[in-house]
Amino acid sequence: MLIKLQNGAIYDPAQNLHGAIRDLFVRDGAIVADPGPDARFDAVFDLTGKVVMAGAVDIHSHIAGGNVNTARLLLPEQHRNHMARRFNHPFSSAKWSSTDTGYRYARMGYTTVVEPAMLPVNALDVHLQMADIPIIDTAALAILGNDDLLLRLMRAKASQNQINDYVAWTLNATRALGLKVINAGGANAFKSNARQFGLDDIVPDYGVSSRQILQTLQTAVCQLGVPHPVHVHCNNLGIPGNVDTIVATMEAAQGLPMHLAHVQFYAYGSEGAKGFSSAAAKLLEAFNRHPNITMDVGQVLFGQTVTISGDVIAQYSRHSDASPAKYVMWDAETEGSGGVVPYRYREASFVNTLQWAIGLELFLLADAPERLFFTTDHPNGAPFTAYPELLRLLMDADYRQEYMTQLNQEALALTLLPGLKRELTLDEIATMTRSSAAKLLGLNDRGHLAPGSVADIAVYDPHKRSSQTVGPRPDYRAMFADAALLFKNGRLVVQNGVVIDRPAGLAQAVTPVYDAGITRTIKQYFDRFYSLNLSQYGVNDADFDNSKQPRFRNIAAL
Repeated sequence: MLIKLQNGAIYDPAQNLHGAIRDLFVRDGAIVADPGPDARFDAVFDLTGKVVMAGAVDIHSHIAGGNVNTARLLLPEQHRNHMARRFNHPFSSAKWSSTDTGYRYARMGYTTVVEPAMLPVNALDVHLQMADIPIIDTAALAILGNDDLLLRLMRAKASQNQINDYVAWTLNATRALGLKVINAGGANAFKSNARQFGLDDIVPDYGVSSRQILQTLQTAVCQLGVPHPVHVHCNNLGIPGNVDTIVATMEAAQGLPMHLAHVQFYAYGSEGAKGFSSAAAKLLEAFNRHPNITMDVGQVLFGQTVTISGDVIAQYSRHSDASPAKYVMWDAETEGSGGVVPYRYREASFVNTLQWAIGLELFLLADAPERLFFTTDHPNGAPFTAYPELLRLLMDADYRQEYMTQLNQEALALTLLPGLKRELTLDEIATMTRSSAAKLLGLNDRGHLAPGSVADIAVYDPHKRSSQTVGPRPDYRAMFADAALLFKNGRLVVQNGVVIDRPAGLAQAVTPVYDAGITRTIKQYFDRFYSLNLSQYGVNDADFDNSKQPRFRNIAAL
């Protein structure tokens, strides 16, 4: 099938296209070169006046796994049926169901989403949930850094090669795209009654520091050739003065690639009468000194959400702030622990206003959009459905100034935000959410619109406005909330903000090589300590219905 998309304004930083009026051609799910004047098209779409980008890529959004399911169980009032049933598919009408997740992402023009915290013992559940999410392609990052076997290996002075084999085995067994480290060693230290755990603190009983664990895993990822850098949730999340922790983590990165997650929660100083202040400028100063570092923001927006994390120290420390007043803390065999705590960000709150402002400061003060990525750490800072609101705040300074009049003025006075007039451009948005995001993940077949890429194409109407829009400025929230068109693998799935088709997506994975001898070590450990057999641990093709297409795609083959 040959399709032509004509006269669209294309924003594709990977090809240095900044609103150029061009035609796109799609054949059998891929973008192709101009087939010539004699070509016969099966469909032609006139995109005059429309903005065209590659399908968006979300590098950090909690969409599947034990924490997500626990949050659904804890807060049934947040996901009661509210949608008209579509496609006669079970659960199509359930808010925050797998179906709803796929629909809502697709409506905004997203085609690839990464679950950033997959506990290896829970990997099959994560992949089964992601397989139920329609339209979007998915991937997951396997968590290591608090598991007993890794810490035992390090205590026994195992070689870096043996650690590498263990990491590679884990990525293969769990069908992961990369590696996640959450407060390295902190969950294990919590079991010994630690309630704070810094970068140089020692894990009781194992004699290794958080820094050693992080550097060992980072080295493994680099030596194995995994495209996505180790994805790091730092120590001391949410604590005033923790900017020093994240700066120290950058310096501990050994000059090697490292990705720091939801950094808004680490951009906190301890100045002022309340001992809590913005340290966004200090964080960005360090960021500029370390070109090996990438970051995503984890923006806070106001309203009800739920915080979910494998950082049990951070979650336990704020359980008394739960709103509504209920929470869950858990521990999973020998691999880690975490918690689910509902939370409502309030506009009148000094702390919440400061958090909101710090995230926007990071976006607006940064001069490297190719290394800074667009996230709310869904659902921790805000649900991903709030992305259009965040885009308007970043792209419309007048709207941002007006919005600030409703907030805690004492907090705003301690930030640089009221004086920032910068507005992010469509080019910068395309960089953060498309070209650089795909490149960071090693997904070279997407994030751009060059011939040979998958035909994931989002079309937006810059003239779209909501009934509340006043004045001549574009309403970026309305524009990005409902794509005019979305093509997934060349297949039209969204039209005028309405899902019209629901193809299945694929899961992206890596398969680094390892010495098979590590399997014996792992099996001996499982036989001694685990409640399940090693053969029940991994994720296999047979666990999925592959009658129509395979579930997994190895990105090394791209």
